[in-house]
Amino acid sequence: MSENAERDSTEAATVRIIVVDDHPLFRMGMSALLGSLPGLRVEAEADSLASAVAATQAQRPDVVVMDLHLGDRTPSGVEATREVLRVRPDAAVLVVTMLDDDDSVFAAMRAGARGYLLKGASPAEIERAVRAVANGEVILGPAVASRAVAHLTGTRSANPAVALPELTAREHEVLDLVARGLDNLAISRRLVLSPKTVRNHLSNILTKLQASSRAEAIVRARQAGLGENHRPETQ
Repeated sequence: MSENAERDSTEAATVRIIVVDDHPLFRMGMSALLGSLPGLRVEAEADSLASAVAATQAQRPDVVVMDLHLGDRTPSGVEATREVLRVRPDAAVLVVTMLDDDDSVFAAMRAGARGYLLKGASPAEIERAVRAVANGEVILGPAVASRAVAHLTGTRSANPAVALPELTAREHEVLDLVARGLDNLAISRRLVLSPKTVRNHLSNILTKLQASSRAEAIVRARQAGLGENHRPETQ
């Protein structure tokens, strides 16, 4: 085989990727990881719907790694997924996000995403998922898959308040949103509370649950069935 033919063959086998995330450090880290793997090449990075669509049109990627929470911008990563696939139907969107609530998972899949991982996924899981969606497969991370199965089979906890009776109704609302992956500022906006009030509620939650950290509280919340499709009440 000639040198040019070998180069053309290698180019054809290379998976071209765009990374879309509004957090520069995560975006750069993801790009560095993927760019270091054989057969994968990051063509561009983007931090919004507009830049994702522009990069997709310019680079015609095989895979778009997409976050769903693009900061305070609207539209969201779900809409960005839909628009990217509109301009590049052959692309495969792999969602990598902090959001693991049912609404986000199913909205992303309905928009056309072929994969869904949480940001806690290992480098090996991310590599496997990128190669899988590029090959036309559909893949869900272990935590997302188990919750999807629970949703479909109806085996989720029916009443989280029973499992965490020590919390007030407002503390349940705050913990539910924490378990969905929202930060304190997003929670304060959702519940129309001041950030200080949210911090106070979270402090009370940690004390009542005897949890040493936010991460431990999230684990307890999800075990109780919070962080799923419950709609927070407003005052």
